[in-house]
Amino acid sequence: MRRRRGLRVLLAGCLIAVVSVVAGCSGPPEERTLVVLGPWTDGEETPFVAALAAIGKQTGHRYVYKGTRSLRETLVAQLQAGAPPDVAILNSPGELAEYARAGDLHPLPEQVVGAAVPPWAPTVTVQAAGGEARTRVYWAPIRVDLKSLVWSRTDVAESDPVWCVGLGSGATSGWPGTDWLEDLMLQRRGSAAYEDWATGRTPWQRTRPLWQEWGRMLTAGGRTPGAQELADFELLDDGRYGLLNRGDCTHEHQGSFIRRHYGGGVRPTPTARYLDGVPTAAQGGENAFEVSGDMAAVFRASATAWDLLGRLTSKEARRSWANEALPDERPFFPGGATAASVPASRATAEVQRLFDAAGRICFDASDAMPPTLRDAFHRAVLEFVGDPRDEALLDRLLGQLEAERLLQRQEKTFVLDDLCDNPLAE
Repeated sequence: MRRRRGLRVLLAGCLIAVVSVVAGCSGPPEERTLVVLGPWTDGEETPFVAALAAIGKQTGHRYVYKGTRSLRETLVAQLQAGAPPDVAILNSPGELAEYARAGDLHPLPEQVVGAAVPPWAPTVTVQAAGGEARTRVYWAPIRVDLKSLVWSRTDVAESDPVWCVGLGSGATSGWPGTDWLEDLMLQRRGSAAYEDWATGRTPWQRTRPLWQEWGRMLTAGGRTPGAQELADFELLDDGRYGLLNRGDCTHEHQGSFIRRHYGGGVRPTPTARYLDGVPTAAQGGENAFEVSGDMAAVFRASATAWDLLGRLTSKEARRSWANEALPDERPFFPGGATAASVPASRATAEVQRLFDAAGRICFDASDAMPPTLRDAFHRAVLEFVGDPRDEALLDRLLGQLEAERLLQRQEKTFVLDDLCDNPLAE
């Protein structure tokens, strides 16, 4: 009798272990409240929180969203304290790869691995405890944005742009400038060269012509960049938002999220149309676009956390999110448009059309770089804008970036290889 009871206990323990493995549960015991850390604040998070609440009604679990603009600093502090969120949403695969290599991230289990859509979720090779290398996927995109766009007011001509530039963005100031240089690399040199550069295989000195071209844009018409270029990329002095609302510029290079500041008074156009010598799709060009994304990753593994990640990438959650968003704030998702009860705005519909027609999409280069190189790139842009005509300054900046690239290659922190892909149609 005791032997049978012992056998039942043993079998029960095995069943629990099997269920845990299937669910990807290698962390703490199951909890009914999950914490989701993300980048959206100041009302931008409202439709996402509503989508989370809708999921909660289906599952019976409670999800608490915590938004912050200092996402990296907050997450690092929580990891150091041993209290990470269950799920975090980040826009940098370079940072995510760093967490994966440090053992802070859990690879996606089989039941959700299909949500790892390229190029937003490339594989990462990590050394396991036994020394063997394992290549897995660790995150999945839940929202995406199209870059390689120029926005202009509908009441101005598309030609002869006067560029709006604002590089300030809190702790990550400089990225609107790196976006320009990344886009010039993609449009001028193509996706293969772009990928080589973003993954550390190309010396920074070869990017000099791109910096010079951007410098000519900044100084066109005799302009001298100053404090205005270093100001906030979206907030104006009088509390309004959107650089196109300043009145002294006509065109802005920015991702598709920026439409929320403008309503129906702006139009998106591919960057390539403003660059002489870049072939169109009809002329055999790649019709390539840079993209960004908000990727969900599990830092505290549990069956509930994996279930949430799977639901966040589902059509039902996307539809709920889209329904809760304003027409000019409706999120984009991998695989094409998501049906919603409210029609999309004109700008949203046009961005979706460009997304669907893209010939090649490449993840944001600086977001894919090791964080130290990305931060150095941001700082270099901010310094370059101070005097774009100074060739000696550009020499020094490129030298510093090249030294950082070589250091990161020596330390083997470039772990991402595939940043470009053909658009995925569902």
